Amino acid sequence: MAKKSSGSNNPKYGSIPQLPFYQRISYEAIALNIIQAHFFSPMELALIEESFYYLPLHAMNPNPTVAFYTLGCKLNFSESSAIAREFNANGYARVEIEDAPDVVVINTCSVTADADAKCRNIVRRALRFNPAARVAVIGCYAQLKPTEIAAIPGVEIVLGANEKFHLLQHLSANEKDRAKGRLLVNEIKETKEFVPGWSAGDRTRTFLKVQDGCNYFCSFCTIPLARGRSRSANIASTLESARQAIAEGAREIVLTGVNIGDFGTAHGESFFGLIQELDKLSGVERFRISSIEPNLLNEDIIRFVASSEKFMPHFHIPLQSGSNRILRAMRRRYLRELYSDRVHQIKACMPDACIGADVISGFPGENEEDFRESMEFIASLPVSYLHAFTYSERDNTTALRLEEIVPQEIRHERTRMLRTLSEKKKREFYQAHIGKCRKALMESEEDNGTMFGYTDNYLRIALPFNSRLVNQVSEVKCSTLHEDGYFLAELVQ
Repeated sequence: MAKKSSGSNNPKYGSIPQLPFYQRISYEAIALNIIQAHFFSPMELALIEESFYYLPLHAMNPNPTVAFYTLGCKLNFSESSAIAREFNANGYARVEIEDAPDVVVINTCSVTADADAKCRNIVRRALRFNPAARVAVIGCYAQLKPTEIAAIPGVEIVLGANEKFHLLQHLSANEKDRAKGRLLVNEIKETKEFVPGWSAGDRTRTFLKVQDGCNYFCSFCTIPLARGRSRSANIASTLESARQAIAEGAREIVLTGVNIGDFGTAHGESFFGLIQELDKLSGVERFRISSIEPNLLNEDIIRFVASSEKFMPHFHIPLQSGSNRILRAMRRRYLRELYSDRVHQIKACMPDACIGADVISGFPGENEEDFRESMEFIASLPVSYLHAFTYSERDNTTALRLEEIVPQEIRHERTRMLRTLSEKKKREFYQAHIGKCRKALMESEEDNGTMFGYTDNYLRIALPFNSRLVNQVSEVKCSTLHEDGYFLAELVQ
């Protein structure tokens, strides 16, 4: 943002009060005022001069502006970037919400229970910076609860899973009257097209969308209702998307989707075939698999990652529960024995591999014995961290039919216990690497003279800031474990 001022104390013209952020003189008016300066009093000239402080960086650019606010998963980030590219191609400059953009796009998530509150807060924030902003809401929550979102004051348009990739056209069609609360949300069964995408300019790692939707219909999950059936491009098209991401400067590509292990089934292809071909691409140093179902993570994939120079020794494998009884009630497609087998296969091939897991606490019917069994099972596994979630009821899921509802206070207590176990697992994983050397990709952000990055096996490390290391892979020594859970590292020359 441009320089801000709390007001002018120009001794010649006196004190000029600060204007509200959105009450600024347009660049056309300022240009006219400067040309015709002799028509204005000294006080008016001072006010004109002061108004420059309230102009966002793009204010002298006649092009329209757009800001994106993305909630949720890596898949959402890749899709926001794909939509942003279309805006850029049509003359829009991408800015932040604080820069008072003409259009604000909110890409929502339905996983958390407070999706509605988050959406409302972001809408209010956007309109605070620009009351005339055109607000569009897309994403999973928009597909599931379009009427509720359309009723939020200031929302102009709500687009579902199929329509969000045509946002610019819908905004153009609504340009004349800019009617509020416009809904364009089709039945999710009509969503069959796969739209590729990758994040760019947002993070050091680029998220490449390789798959969308899910056919599993787990009893707690709304994703099939929000994103539709599983679908993907073929290997050739996905390789082309990867090449474009590499051309934009990607050094590490994270393969993302809803159920990426299901890639290619409609084309007679497989996820294993995809990673074999991606491994042959030049110009990129790293690939990372984001999250893959344990029943789809087979021995071929594990052994291939172990032998690859480019695929990182890092797996995120959803578990959800360590109790077979609860796994069956969740309608998961594996039991804990298969999960344990996959984790131990990984560690046998890659002893330093990082393995993360998702776990849900308080699922209906989860009694004390189930939870104790789950905790003991997780404690016995060589996993590196957990993402622990508290179960929350979701409309139109089969879990709502289950009895034996777990009280909220017990759910949250179990989540707290899981997160404590996660911290213990993470600390053990980090302590096992003290003094070891790994290769790390360094990020661009500087924090008080420090830069951060991740090793191949997902250890977070810190180095003194050096611009030459930004977006570069460097060998580092994991020297000292910081109290905040990352390594103070040394550059290996």
